[in-house]
Amino acid sequence: MGPDGKKLINVIVLGVAFMFIFTAFQTCGNIEQTVIKSFNSSTFHGSGYTSMAVIYGVFSGCNLLAPSVVAVMGAQLSMFFSGLLYSAYIAVFVYPYTWSFYTASVLVGIGAAVLWTAQGNVLALNSDTRTIGRNSGVFWALLQFSLLFGNLFIFLAWRGHEHISDKDRQTVFISLTVISLVGCFLFFLIRKPDPEVAPGDESEALLPSDSGESTSGSPFSHICSQALDAFVRVCKMLVTKEMLLLSLSIAYTGVELTFYSGVYGTCIGAMTGLGADAKSLMGLSGICVGLGEILGGGAFGALTKGSGRVGRNPVVLLGLLSHYVAFYLIFINIADDAPLAPEEGTQLIAYIRPSVGVALLCSFLLGLGDSCFNTQLLSIIGFTFRNNSAPAFAAFKFIQSILAAVAFFYSNFLLLHWQLVIMVVLGFAGSLTFFVAEWRAQAGAVDGI
Repeated sequence: MGPDGKKLINVIVLGVAFMFIFTAFQTCGNIEQTVIKSFNSSTFHGSGYTSMAVIYGVFSGCNLLAPSVVAVMGAQLSMFFSGLLYSAYIAVFVYPYTWSFYTASVLVGIGAAVLWTAQGNVLALNSDTRTIGRNSGVFWALLQFSLLFGNLFIFLAWRGHEHISDKDRQTVFISLTVISLVGCFLFFLIRKPDPEVAPGDESEALLPSDSGESTSGSPFSHICSQALDAFVRVCKMLVTKEMLLLSLSIAYTGVELTFYSGVYGTCIGAMTGLGADAKSLMGLSGICVGLGEILGGGAFGALTKGSGRVGRNPVVLLGLLSHYVAFYLIFINIADDAPLAPEEGTQLIAYIRPSVGVALLCSFLLGLGDSCFNTQLLSIIGFTFRNNSAPAFAAFKFIQSILAAVAFFYSNFLLLHWQLVIMVVLGFAGSLTFFVAEWRAQAGAVDGI
């Protein structure tokens, strides 16, 4: 098998490992606010929205330090230990306590920063300008299969349940914890690719060294110097023209990530007008989001090889239009107080009689639009910053996660229509700045930059 084949296998293994971990975590995020409302305990006083705000808040801050951790530990071990923190967070729901819930939220925020920085580094090291679009699409499609399996389990397990019992909760979260652990161990199947970059390339520093020797001075001073250098690169990356242009579109993905992964499922579960199966429809909604993500990741990865067969801008425009259609249909189909409704749900009706078909169509469109933005952001960042991949992906996740934290925080008190207005405005602005960044990237490629 040639070098390209080995690299593609690495990308596939990376995607499958993430699929297992996020089958567990995204399912957890989709249902946790509803599960928490069902707790029959006087000792637990947590909020799913607040937990996610903590996770993404810590995530955003730790992204500045994550490249240093990856530089010291190597990408493979960084992903393994970070994955264990995801498993610990999910396991908390088996026997939940407020202190363990929020402690795990902090820890998984730290782990997320390291995990995604290492992922971006592995993806970039196993790609080149010709394959980065394909590999981004393959990884994204495999990752989004996670939305199918976990949510299918929820749909079947909770069908007809108007209340989530302790036994229901424990069965689901024990299963999700085991699934997450399987993904952690799959990281050890990733092999170091044959180097194709010049000696001294920054990205090489983030791989585990084949020998335990430092280049100069003591091993400790070399590690500290390496970690500090990685941190400085992230800070410099945040203020480059290219990253500033991409920052609004990255910020938009953070806000809409909050909406489709945590808020919209809660809204569906709260709509009594959708019938007695509203709780199980949360799982079906997640499946429809996953179908949109997989379709988008597979199709757009194939269509945007290298610097672009059809270009990145048309795909981003399609994503924006998909989201705008979804936002309008959600506005007329879902009650305004649904994100904040108690466990018994809301009796209010929006502008049309609540429709299961419309609700699930919106889920699909949310997933499709999200895949449009994220595959193209992964592609343009990997293409533009191919010699500085780790700090570039750390900056990407820093911006995305800090906006996700803000969005989860305001989801505690903002009605649905205000959340939709925020996404409409930010999505429009982010798409415009992405178009400019793409034109600059294409001009740079032509000029040999």
